[in-house]
Amino acid sequence: MAAFPEQAKIVIIGIGGIVGASVAHHLIERGWDGIVGIDKSAVPTDIGSTSHASDFCYATSHDQLSCWTTAYSIDFYEKMGRYARVGGLEVARVGDDERMAELKRKVASGKAFGTRATMISAAEAKAKFPLLEEEMIQGALWDPDAGLVTPRSQVVTGELVENAEKSGKLTTFANLPATDLVIEDGRIAGVVTRRGTIRANHVIVCAGLWGRLIAEMAGEDLPVMPIDHPLLWFGPYDEFAGTGKEIGWPLLRDQGNSAYMRDTGDPKSTEGGMIEWGYYEETEPRLVHPRDILEKEQARLSPSQRDLEMEQVIEPLEKAMELTPILAELGYEEKRSFNGLLQVTTDGGASLGESQKVRGLWYAVAVWVKDGPGVGKLIADWMTDGRTPIDIHAADYARFYPHQTEEGFIRDRCTETAMKVYNPAVHPREPFSKGRNIRRSPFYEREVELGGHFMELGGWERAHGYAANEHLLDKWGDRVPVRQDEWDNRHFWRVSNAEHLEMSDNVGMVNLSHFAIYDVEGPGHVDLMEWLCVAKIGGENMVGKGIYTHFLEDDGGVRADLTVIRMQDRCRVIDGADAGPRDFNFMKRVAADMGFDVAITDVTEDFTTIGLWGPNARATLQKLVADPDTLEHENFPFATLRQIEIAGKAVTAFRISYVGEQGWELHMRYEDGLAVWDAIRDLGVMAFGVETYANSRRMEKSLRLQNADLLTEYNLLEADLARPKVKQADFRGKAAYLEQRARNHQPATLCTLVMTDNVDSHGVARYPVGICPVMDEATGEVLIDELGRRSFTTSIAYGPSIGKNIALAYLPHDRAKKGNGLMIEYFGERFPVEVAGIGYAPLYDPENLKPRS
Repeated sequence: MAAFPEQAKIVIIGIGGIVGASVAHHLIERGWDGIVGIDKSAVPTDIGSTSHASDFCYATSHDQLSCWTTAYSIDFYEKMGRYARVGGLEVARVGDDERMAELKRKVASGKAFGTRATMISAAEAKAKFPLLEEEMIQGALWDPDAGLVTPRSQVVTGELVENAEKSGKLTTFANLPATDLVIEDGRIAGVVTRRGTIRANHVIVCAGLWGRLIAEMAGEDLPVMPIDHPLLWFGPYDEFAGTGKEIGWPLLRDQGNSAYMRDTGDPKSTEGGMIEWGYYEETEPRLVHPRDILEKEQARLSPSQRDLEMEQVIEPLEKAMELTPILAELGYEEKRSFNGLLQVTTDGGASLGESQKVRGLWYAVAVWVKDGPGVGKLIADWMTDGRTPIDIHAADYARFYPHQTEEGFIRDRCTETAMKVYNPAVHPREPFSKGRNIRRSPFYEREVELGGHFMELGGWERAHGYAANEHLLDKWGDRVPVRQDEWDNRHFWRVSNAEHLEMSDNVGMVNLSHFAIYDVEGPGHVDLMEWLCVAKIGGENMVGKGIYTHFLEDDGGVRADLTVIRMQDRCRVIDGADAGPRDFNFMKRVAADMGFDVAITDVTEDFTTIGLWGPNARATLQKLVADPDTLEHENFPFATLRQIEIAGKAVTAFRISYVGEQGWELHMRYEDGLAVWDAIRDLGVMAFGVETYANSRRMEKSLRLQNADLLTEYNLLEADLARPKVKQADFRGKAAYLEQRARNHQPATLCTLVMTDNVDSHGVARYPVGICPVMDEATGEVLIDELGRRSFTTSIAYGPSIGKNIALAYLPHDRAKKGNGLMIEYFGERFPVEVAGIGYAPLYDPENLKPRS
């Protein structure tokens, strides 16, 4: 037995699972040593999810990050000789047209993100998987790269740990749980175990089902939850006797029934000649807090294998027997069947990255086998380079607001995501029904009175349109198409487009309380922001200005998109609700690492914002202020701020526009917001929903959105947001930025596309939502730039002022030509699009005269 270490560079908690082992492997690959791995059970684990996982991998999903981690993991397993690429089917039953449509949508996502999924007929599905009743399905998705980790991910875990130990860079201790963390001055300093304390510079939590209990030691929580996953075994099944195979037929997913099945190959294989059938409970999922998981000696099988009640599955199992009668013909192995615990999350993404409260404490939790090695690489690269090879926003633990890590919120949201693991298909705009009404603007009740159609972002209830404005459809209805297709129309309100047109014709006001707002104060506040921002922040001439700017990664990738208001004694950062927490945590980390003497405070709920825009915005606002002349163009230039008073309340007016019209953002104390709202409304100003602001007019103005159009894989020049000159002061990513500016051309450019024909083969006009691959008109092949990045729509919306569906997409340099004809795929149909603009190219008011009028 190895001597117990007193010191390590890194401690991995949960080395016995596929995630912990993959993290160790990739850290060593990146040059790390001095790693200690501990686990509360055996290594490889005999109690964690890895010990009972079904171990299959499907390559295709609607999420780019997931497709990336799965593709990497499949390749990793295959290079180890531990992957059977048998392929996988996803079927749509006769009568389940929604599932059939979803399969077509998934194939399009596969094209966008680089997987090889295709649609095949019922007969082709039967030929690949003879156990199917062909007449019961109308078609299927075929994923040729789907397959099984063989013989088990548990075996792969053991091999990775063994190889790491042989390298001399990992020391492992089984059956040694972490009992506490050592935290000193806000940094991790070690891990406490019953054998003693291991001092460490970094600790990585890969404890899977028990991850929340480790986070609790650091005074925080992870928004993840274990759920029961019924797994049933039928056999014996001797079809592949004597073959030595771990699996014979392809994988089968019957997601309309929330179920899957696979054979286990030769009776002499690891699982022994059976058929495994799994199910995800849709209506009453059983969630288990990790503190309620049994200990090893208390469980019949293991802590993560809980007893199964047939009532959980009898109805879907009967449906499964109709589709695959073999299940009824074989014997049910009750003793081998169980509820396997796995984890769901509050938003579908894992919890990866550094703790929000403790520096040097990292998480890699809520990761499935199909993504384990990919996540191992991401964590190792992140810790080594300070960044990841693919944009990580959707999985970064820093993305969560404090309310999103409260226990009640976690349970509510995880209950909802658990009900949708397989079915029903989740719409790109789908709102949560649970965990709502947490943050409300001061005018929320006024919006309710107007019949607000509410969605939520960052906890804020945001009206996308108002029923009170339905009368505007009488005026603008001929320019606001009716969306015949239910999917296109779902979670969309037609009145929003009428509000859009009315605002552009007159004036309107919009609730922007969702802005994330942070104050940066202290002796080093200007120096910090100068280092972080591409735009110039320093200098007395910048005081009183609002500065649109970006944060870059060291390699020049776009990390943040925000506005900095340079005040006399501080910088106020105005950020989007979605990106806010990550940028807040990032600023604090950079300030600490570089020694800037600053205090960074979240003041989001202290302030509120109203947007007032339209050709009559100035005339309207002049009626509310003591000196109307102060609002004249020559007295109040674009992109500047002035202090004004409305209804006796102090207001900071920022002359800027995200909707392409004359007007202002009006910032005020939260408690003053209602009086200001009422004063503007008393003038008869229409309230319009955030749909216009965030989608329809944004697209008409070619405005980019962080975490959608702006990603770390692309640089600022590719996004066409580079400034004419580079400031003298140094800033993060400057060297890479200068190199990129020196290029003859960029590998890709973010372009504006318009659909030139949106009528499908059934004669229905379509209004796409979500991501669509961008393809060559002649070949149907997805465009790929010189760096291997694929083209897909990063944003798409109908623009009522233009009368077309408008999309943004990065196109390879040689295809970024105005007027070029291309195609997008949507639900299995191809639609022609034209390149309407290269880079930043507004289709509405191309010269940007209206905001500056």
